Amino acid sequence: MPFDQYHEPPEELSQEVRTFARMIASLTEEAEAIGWYEQRIAVEKDKQAKAIMENAQQEEFKHFGMDLEFLLRKKEKWRTILKAILFKEGDIVKLGEKGEEKAD
Repeated sequence: MPFDQYHEPPEELSQEVRTFARMIASLTEEAEAIGWYEQRIAVEKDKQAKAIMENAQQEEFKHFGMDLEFLLRKKEKWRTILKAILFKEGDIVKLGEKGEEKAD
């Protein structure tokens, strides 16, 4: 059974590339779940149900962060770019451009 995260024949991909593809898929799934919870939380009237959803969303966010960190440890160039953007004041696009310059 083929997996959607592969765009090349899986048997031709190294184990490292297949792991990378799985982590990218996981990151995408976590981001999607965070968005779904955001919508549910926005419309939920029951306080207890809303609190449970907020807790679940936080777990998804933690998983998103762990997936992202794993990927950034594998891709130094990505890490360099994001270090220039994240947790910085200023224009996000300009910070991104500076990060790309550092990574080249």
